[in-house]
Order: sequence, then structure tokens, then C-alpha cells
Amino acid sequence: MGILLFLILFSLGFYVYYKIKYIRSNNGNEKKWLSAKSSIALGLFVGFFGLNRLFISQSTVSIVIGIIFLLVGTVSVWTGFKAYKFYTPYVMKDD
Repeated sequence: MGILLFLILFSLGFYVYYKIKYIRSNNGNEKKWLSAKSSIALGLFVGFFGLNRLFISQSTVSIVIGIIFLLVGTVSVWTGFKAYKFYTPYVMKDD
């Protein structure tokens, strides 16, 4: 469970890092790009938290909550990745 705790904290750290960069950015496309990256990090955080919840306790409520967190995290990572791919050419063109 130590590796899951590390991954949870690592993804939370990246989420905070990208949100701070988002706040400091003035470029519109770069803000959307950073928002997509933070969405990926937040989705990973929620997904890893749900996975950890599945291993900690085997009660029915814990399993349902873990599965819901996994689904929400997966959807967040997927939509964030699609947005990241969409805005990457615009950010590279602005540089």
C-alpha cells in the first residue's frame, strides 16, 4: 500500500503545481492546456485513492465507493488527455 500512497501524494502534488501555473499564466491557450494537465493529475489522484480504498477495506460500501472513485478518475483522465492533445499544437505555436 506504500506505493499507492506515494502515487496519491505524487499526483496531488502535480495537481497543485499545475493549478499554480494556471493561475500565473496570462495566455488563454496555455491556461486551457494547463487546466487539462491538472485535470489529468486530479483524475489520477481520485483513481489511485479509489484503488487504495479497494485494498484497505473489503466492506460493500468501501468497494462501491472505490469503484465510483475509479470511474470518476478514469473519466477525468480521459477528458483531460483529450483536451491536452487538442490544445498542445496551439500552445506550441504561441511559443
